[in-house]
Amino acid sequence: MQLSHRPDDTTAGPSVLWLALGFLLTGLGTVLLGPILPSVSQNWHLADSQSGLLLFAKFLGSFIGGVTVPRKLRFGILGGTLLACTGFGAFGLSQGLLSGMLTLFVAGIGLGQIIASTNILAGHRYRAHTGSALASLNFFWSLGAVGAGVVIAALMPRFGLRNLLLYFAAAFLVISIGGGLDWRLRTGEGSRDSQPSGAPRNPSLSMETLLPFVLLLFFYGGLETCLTGWLTTYTLRYSDTHLLGGQSATILMWTALTAGRGLSSVALRYIRESTVQRVGLVFSFVFTGALTMTHHATELSLCCILLGLSLSPFFPATFGLLMRRSPSAREAGFVLAISGLGAAAFPWLMGIVSTHSGSLRLAMVVPMVLALLLLAVSFWNPARNGSSPEL
Repeated sequence: MQLSHRPDDTTAGPSVLWLALGFLLTGLGTVLLGPILPSVSQNWHLADSQSGLLLFAKFLGSFIGGVTVPRKLRFGILGGTLLACTGFGAFGLSQGLLSGMLTLFVAGIGLGQIIASTNILAGHRYRAHTGSALASLNFFWSLGAVGAGVVIAALMPRFGLRNLLLYFAAAFLVISIGGGLDWRLRTGEGSRDSQPSGAPRNPSLSMETLLPFVLLLFFYGGLETCLTGWLTTYTLRYSDTHLLGGQSATILMWTALTAGRGLSSVALRYIRESTVQRVGLVFSFVFTGALTMTHHATELSLCCILLGLSLSPFFPATFGLLMRRSPSAREAGFVLAISGLGAAAFPWLMGIVSTHSGSLRLAMVVPMVLALLLLAVSFWNPARNGSSPEL
């Protein structure tokens, strides 16, 4: 009997080069709305509560994309890039709030599919060095997020917002076609960088074990996006100097967050994940409070740098704690997707608070409360037993 060779659905897909390029664009797309939100709000005459709906739509889409990852992970990656292309391209042609929400929702689904599918595929493909592979890929995501403000500040005055979004959509199309062709050409070679996935399946984790991580990622998605999503608008309203069209604060925060991830990888070798996680949350609360009292560009820039450094260890520390429990790919994908739900809900809530109070500065109470909630949940471990690592 002749056995037909079928690609392993958990490892088959584009090569690491195309995965990295896709993650670079995905990082840019994840934070894209924050830097362009003032222009969109001005063009469409939106109140803060309405602007928050745009953030809500995109990150709700990211959540749905994360929890609907297909079994064949390559389809999640390549299909996600096509959805992102369609969504961002259509958003560039939108004329108002409703069409903007719908198109960003589609783009969000694509981003969620790419993020979850790529992380899970890398975890299966590079079993010997999973942490290193994930760290490398997520570096490109952070690089895209850091570069978003610079790219927009440099290109939007020259090309305009609509053309910029259309070019961005075209870049996703190139990645989808290139990644698809790359996988097809490499399929016949047996995909040399793939490794067999014959390891036994881990038993499912109980909801009791997963619940703290679900809450942590839910609140953290909201905290990070409240800050990055509204920071440009906050700078334009309350800072005495507007560098790069008010986007310098966002750039500084993402740069500090990316650099902090590198420093965190060193700290986590010597200090427990839970300790690093909690110290970062305490400083996040303090520096968010300090941000509300700044009036000068220098003070605001310093707060943004310190906030980025404070937030940086949370995700690797928390995901490291989760991976000690050996979750299945579906469970890990679900927990990752939950952060998108928090990223959808809390920036919208922040916009509502700003509209009703008449002060975006006062609305900063939302991320401050989230930091306190995260700190409280970090001490909650409902599954204490001898074989369960401490949260």
